[in-house]
Amino acid sequence: MPLRPLIVLTSLLHVYLGLRLLPALFGGFGPVIAVLLGAALVLSAFTMPLPFVGARSHGKRVAAGWAWIGLVSMGWFSSMFVLTVLRDVGLLVAWIATLAGGVSIDWPRWQALSAAAVPVIAVTTSLIGFFNARRTAPVVRVDVPIRNLPSALHGFTIAQLSDIHVGTTIRRNYIQRIVDAVNELRADMVAITGDLVDGTVPELREHIAPLGGLKARHGTFVVTGNHEYYAGAHAWIDELRRIGLRVLLNEHVVLQTLDVKGAQNDEEVLASALVVAGVTDFTAVHFDASHASDPHRAVQGAPASVHTRVLLAHQPRSAPAAASAGYQLQLSGHTHGGQFFPWNLFVPLQQPFTAGLHKLQEMWVYTSRGTGYWGPPKRFGAPSEITLLRLMPEGAPAG
Repeated sequence: MPLRPLIVLTSLLHVYLGLRLLPALFGGFGPVIAVLLGAALVLSAFTMPLPFVGARSHGKRVAAGWAWIGLVSMGWFSSMFVLTVLRDVGLLVAWIATLAGGVSIDWPRWQALSAAAVPVIAVTTSLIGFFNARRTAPVVRVDVPIRNLPSALHGFTIAQLSDIHVGTTIRRNYIQRIVDAVNELRADMVAITGDLVDGTVPELREHIAPLGGLKARHGTFVVTGNHEYYAGAHAWIDELRRIGLRVLLNEHVVLQTLDVKGAQNDEEVLASALVVAGVTDFTAVHFDASHASDPHRAVQGAPASVHTRVLLAHQPRSAPAAASAGYQLQLSGHTHGGQFFPWNLFVPLQQPFTAGLHKLQEMWVYTSRGTGYWGPPKRFGAPSEITLLRLMPEGAPAG
């Protein structure tokens, strides 16, 4: 959206909040509380467009500061707007109930209390959400039961990162903390399922660099997300490869988990291997026709004797095609688990899964809530995660 219409829209929405809340606060608590909230609304209306204005300025440090203020305002305003709408709905229901049931309600008191509750809850959730977003994502351990899993793959571990969104508010130190946490897991492989960046290579090369220090027995594998295409996917693919990450573009690798010297024959070696495939983002075809996402193509040429196949796909909606291509497990992200209420309610309108482990036909799909965040530094009800998935034979006890 062009900047000017965006400013007009957000300003009108702030006016709506003021009209719905300030008169009730003024009448119930006096002018001081009403003036304080009014000042906060004016500040929010002024600063929300600043990330977009700052992106056009020449001073990187100033632009980053503007973005921080504006993004925090966005998180607070989002809660304010949702809570105000919910308050209006509640008041309407109460008014209808009084008409239908003849119940008497002290309207000035309830309007004042409910108006005061809106900013209190909005500030509280924003503070909690800020802490949740800025901390190092905790490790979530998930056992995935795989039918006919070769014994050599029992306990094979995959550390999954997704949706870090390195950009204005997520920088090098944040990434280094994630890398340190992953390296402590000593996983067999690391999977990064897209949306690493929100900016160009020259802007963010320094901040993405710590990912080159990820350590795993079989290495780190990456697939593109939609935000890589917004930021210049081809340049980012080259940069990620330069720092030692393996980018999978509708292709696969075969990971050998059995000591070849101890194997009886080639068939035994292949049976114990793992195919790890990766597809481009579901929407990549709109940016580059040659990058059309294709789970079938990604596994073409894989040895028939390697029966265990894992697909890295940024969006969960790749799952139907992946299931038909014969994968046992798909690892995805994109949804952020909704990041904060009420956006989690809208994810199912676009994606088949919001978060966690689900089964589609004979294939498991794990959807990460994301390791970073996008936009406002706020996570409420959808905590970030570093996921450690462990492949287990079907029927084995969880541990």
